[in-house]
Amino acid sequence: MNPYEIIEKYYIPGSDLYNILVKHSEAVRDKALALARRHPELGLDLEFIAEAAMLHDIGILETDAPGIKCFGTHRYIEHGYLGAEMMRREGLHRHALVCERHTGTGLRLADIIARDLPVPHRELSPVTLEEQLICYADKFFSKTRLDTEDSYERVEKKMQKWGEESVKQLRHWREKFE
Repeated sequence: MNPYEIIEKYYIPGSDLYNILVKHSEAVRDKALALARRHPELGLDLEFIAEAAMLHDIGILETDAPGIKCFGTHRYIEHGYLGAEMMRREGLHRHALVCERHTGTGLRLADIIARDLPVPHRELSPVTLEEQLICYADKFFSKTRLDTEDSYERVEKKMQKWGEESVKQLRHWREKFE
């Protein structure tokens, strides 16, 4: 499966939004693959990681985030489950799980309810090692500073807005994957 072909079904090649999505996704893919290769003992599926990392943010198209050229109708936090719906229509159910589980360090049902988040009311946290690795790698790259990889310290500081559980999860992944 070629993730660029899937992306090009939804995004206009060469458009600002296409370029933002692809550049961000390539950075996430490259970091995730580099970390995976450092840990052959984990037996990670490198082909799946490469594909899913490229597709994890495909749902941004449907969100209202003008700063990254998204002019949809949904809130940005919804891009994960929106992307998952797109991937399920493509028959990519495993990839869909990465889309819907990569926000923050995952969204726990209790937090979804407590914060009244506009996402499905179910656990949306990464389960497999591949999902966790892509989620972790994603935290180091924004879509507004495409040529910059954030330091771990900056990432941890950003994760504080999601609460102590998210910071603990981030630290756990750092120990596991770095």
